Amino acid sequence: MGNHVPDLRALELLALVGRTGSLSAAAAETGITQQAASSRMRTTEALVGAPLLSRSRKGSALTPTGELVVQWSTRVLEAAAELDAGLQALRSDRRAHLSVAASLTIAEHLLPGWLVAVRDQQRRRGVPPTEFVMTATNSERVAALVAAGTVDLGFVEGPQPPAGLQHQLVGVDELVVVVAPDHPWAQKSRRIHAVTLAATPLVVREVGSGTREVLERALSGLPVADPALELSSAAAVRAAVMAGAGPAALSSHAVRDDLASGRLVAVSVSGLDLSRHLHAVWTGGPTPPAGPARDLVRWAAGRMGSTGD
Repeated sequence: MGNHVPDLRALELLALVGRTGSLSAAAAETGITQQAASSRMRTTEALVGAPLLSRSRKGSALTPTGELVVQWSTRVLEAAAELDAGLQALRSDRRAHLSVAASLTIAEHLLPGWLVAVRDQQRRRGVPPTEFVMTATNSERVAALVAAGTVDLGFVEGPQPPAGLQHQLVGVDELVVVVAPDHPWAQKSRRIHAVTLAATPLVVREVGSGTREVLERALSGLPVADPALELSSAAAVRAAVMAGAGPAALSSHAVRDDLASGRLVAVSVSGLDLSRHLHAVWTGGPTPPAGPARDLVRWAAGRMGSTGD
């Protein structure tokens, strides 16, 4: 585009002068002072290289050149108005709807409460509550959905956030090694060494799960037995452990009720770090997109006691 094209505000002001016959009336309609309007017209005339307005005591009228510029700019202003309306609709839609993908532990035990809290906050502020659409899957798949633009925001678990995505730490979780009440580990001191855990066939999550990744990293460098079972959800792993299939390492959130009721027993493991980070992930700028995505990440981090990386 050349250097002699006036900006949209100036073209809009010029068209209004032609319709109202008054620079002051046009200024009032656009919400600026007459002084600012006069300055804008002088700048526009300098760009065009010819007078656009004929001023008199009765008001202002378009010169022949001004009429020609208004005629040429009509379609430009109509297209700009259509673009502005479309962008406004897009902003409104992004506030009204938010698609979120979360790893299974977060989706089952944390995210529902976060969503309810954010919607309550919105109601208190007089903002229409966002319609959240949630997808529960493993951390690897969450990252893929976010990277592809299929969802607006993701929450993953694991030692490190996925590469190639913007991220913010929202909390720290810890895996707990659990066994059935009649398992030998539950009958003794309820404490084992990491070497013993590694040598025992465990009930594990599928490859791509954040829980599986944390466990494998914690046991790296040790001789590891083949899994007793490989299952695709924490609920299935818990049921298998209760049925006597073997020990498992699961999120403290996933087994809290089972430990309290005695359906499962926690076993301490010396020489092993089973903590993991929970991250929000998104594409684009360094902060979550403004609106419900940012509100949700802020609430999650506040709830989990984290302020970021």
